[in-house]
Amino acid sequence: MKFAKLSRRWKISIVLASDLILLPMALWSAIALRIGTLTPPVEVYWWVFFALPIMTVPIFIRLGLYRAVVRYMDDRIIYTVILGVGLSALFLATVLMMMRESSFPRSAVLIYAVIAVAYITSSRFIARGLIRSFEDGRSDRRERVAIFGAGRAGLQTALALSSGAEFRPIAFFDDDANLQGTSVAGVRVYDPKEAIEIMAKKDCHQLLLAIPSASRARRRQIIMQFEGKGIELKTLPGMGDLVHGTVRIEDIRPVGVEDLLGRDSVSPEEDLLGPCLTGKRIMVTGAGGSIGSELCRQIVKMAPESLVMLEISEFNLYEISQEISSMGSGVRLIPVLGDCRNQTRMASLMKEHRIQTLYHAAAYKHVPLVEANVVEGVENNVFGTMATALAAVEAGVARFVLISTDKAVRPTNVMGATKRLAELVLQGLAAQPESHATCFSMVRFGNVLGSSGSVVPLFREQIRRGGPVTVTHPEVTRYFMTIPEAAQLVLQAGTMSTGGDVFVLDMGESIRIVELAQKMIQLSGLTLKNAFNPEGDIEIAFVGLRPGEKLYEELLIGDNVEKTKHPRIMRAVERSIPWPELSNGLIELKKMAGSSKEHEMKDFLKKFVIEYRPSLSVE
Repeated sequence: MKFAKLSRRWKISIVLASDLILLPMALWSAIALRIGTLTPPVEVYWWVFFALPIMTVPIFIRLGLYRAVVRYMDDRIIYTVILGVGLSALFLATVLMMMRESSFPRSAVLIYAVIAVAYITSSRFIARGLIRSFEDGRSDRRERVAIFGAGRAGLQTALALSSGAEFRPIAFFDDDANLQGTSVAGVRVYDPKEAIEIMAKKDCHQLLLAIPSASRARRRQIIMQFEGKGIELKTLPGMGDLVHGTVRIEDIRPVGVEDLLGRDSVSPEEDLLGPCLTGKRIMVTGAGGSIGSELCRQIVKMAPESLVMLEISEFNLYEISQEISSMGSGVRLIPVLGDCRNQTRMASLMKEHRIQTLYHAAAYKHVPLVEANVVEGVENNVFGTMATALAAVEAGVARFVLISTDKAVRPTNVMGATKRLAELVLQGLAAQPESHATCFSMVRFGNVLGSSGSVVPLFREQIRRGGPVTVTHPEVTRYFMTIPEAAQLVLQAGTMSTGGDVFVLDMGESIRIVELAQKMIQLSGLTLKNAFNPEGDIEIAFVGLRPGEKLYEELLIGDNVEKTKHPRIMRAVERSIPWPELSNGLIELKKMAGSSKEHEMKDFLKKFVIEYRPSLSVE
């Protein structure tokens, strides 16, 4: 259909030209009906047929009638036409009175209004029908997709997909019984209970979740309904993001494990966010990492005076600084390339920018890599933390928050031991009188979904390549939390510190990694290949525990834990080492690092981190 391929300007011109013809026709039809003849005597007031469209078209333009895209037009266009024709009839009556045109039948004006509405709306709907029939004719080449959610988000999604050349919406599913059996954007709405049967009948293997306001519990129910059915699930960004333009319809993504495992978020306590952030001068170390970058995103939303983003990786710093700048927050951003181990440089930066709150997220966290690079792990995780903390004391930073890990609890690897030693450094400094101007705290949590160290992106890539998905052990379990939730809780925990506190985030229930792999395979619309299903798509291969890896992680060293004012943040009461004793030991550790005496360094870690027990694979 050539009309559908014309430019926008040509289409508007054609619609406008049709109105210039239809409006005089409506007036002529009204007069003919009023007089009761097919040849009414209109010679006396012939000028009215030319004046009418000249008066009416500007009204239509002003009401935005020509801005409407015909293929997406809905029933609301009728109200716009009624308003426009009503004003047109009013102007027509006024002009006839002013011109004292006594031969014109006055009642024909009302008849004209009714007929004009019918002519104008019919022309639009006929054009829409022709365009859609043309698109349906080519739709066989497009991939079929069903949409769960026939609300506002579902409607906008269906319209956007219909205009493209890749997908064709063929069914809606919605929990609202009032919508079931109706049509939305020309697509039938069905009961979700019939979804699998209807999708099979329509040969559809993709389902798009357009329910951005639904709770995670409801999303989990929906996802589990389609697990193992050979249906690929995709999800839509939140409507707030769509409206504000931070994401586009192209950002429709496959349903991820975070949609299945994530919990409903708890609204942040405003009095726990503002005091350390709003109007303050903030620094984030490791600002380009998974947690550091999310901290930066959430911090700028709280309107600080300035944000210093310290990162050792040039590429990571460029990416996060560009992203934060594009948010248009108005916050003064200072991207800094630097190493947190340089105490002199760190103190200079903190003094120059008068830092008040510091979040220390810079660390090495990949267990096998740190296990194979003990010196660098100790230098970065222990001495980097100590140098940054001492610089904060020197610069008079009010609050210092360390991002820790559950692997610091009874560690079986060097990474966990170095993070626990970093906690002990802060606990020791917090007890020193000269450090009381700086309030130190640590926030300990487990794995975050989608981080650079998480198994989720690894599994996703392995599935994309056709497998196998590698799992270390059938019984290995981990705690998981989404990156935004973890960052938000870190920001709130730091405010509650009184000095030397170890905060532990409520991570919910631990997840078996093999079950996580199975769910990711199923969410991709594929089937698990095993002894029971040898014709499946993706198999799971067990490769054995990595050096230093535990079967399960813990969040508490002992049982002494206190509640805080936030339901998902706990305070752990744990042992510490006096600073004089610890600092003397750290001097010896520094010498060992300088001589690359890795075995002696591990012995030192065992001495000061008394819970550290290297796994047999490490030994």
